[in-house]
Amino acid sequence: MAGERIKLVVQNRAVLGSAESRRLRRQGLIPGVLYGREKPVAISIAERDLRNALGGGHGSHAVLDVVVDGGKEHSSVVKEFQLDPIRGYITHVDLQEVRLDQPIHASVVVALVGEARGAKEGGVLTQVTNHVNVEALPMEVPDHLEIDVTNLGIGDSARLSEVSVPAGVTLLDDPETVLASVALPRAEEPEPAAEGDD
Repeated sequence: MAGERIKLVVQNRAVLGSAESRRLRRQGLIPGVLYGREKPVAISIAERDLRNALGGGHGSHAVLDVVVDGGKEHSSVVKEFQLDPIRGYITHVDLQEVRLDQPIHASVVVALVGEARGAKEGGVLTQVTNHVNVEALPMEVPDHLEIDVTNLGIGDSARLSEVSVPAGVTLLDDPETVLASVALPRAEEPEPAAEGDD
């Protein structure tokens, strides 16, 4: 369960624009926006602090107690973040202020557990869906959901309806969504016979 809260101290960002964002990144700060129940606030966060917050046991589902310029705490979750496509570091983050007593929607990773029977028989196990959408209170959003694929034979599929979810968590996607399947390996295409010179 995500019942983890992390304090995150951020600064108000008065100067906006891409040149200022690049300057902040050179100083080890990540530009971002805190979307609250009032108007959005442009912020900057120490890259190390953000990495520590997201690198805990609950990753992007941790509830962050965001403090802007020493003011009051805002219970928030990560709405989304952008990564540098080459270096892989965070270049921008959006935080969403939440009320701890009101459910939120979140995207949760699906983890496959076990070795599929069909894979042992020569089939290929494929994870079709990596994330599913759930609704839960911010402190109860699971960091991931698991589905056991041990009994999947060749030609079988595991569906969302087979996932057991913790109390207080509601799945929002179609129960028939295929999460994983086992198929026969694709046969190699035979090489076309070379045309002979008669």
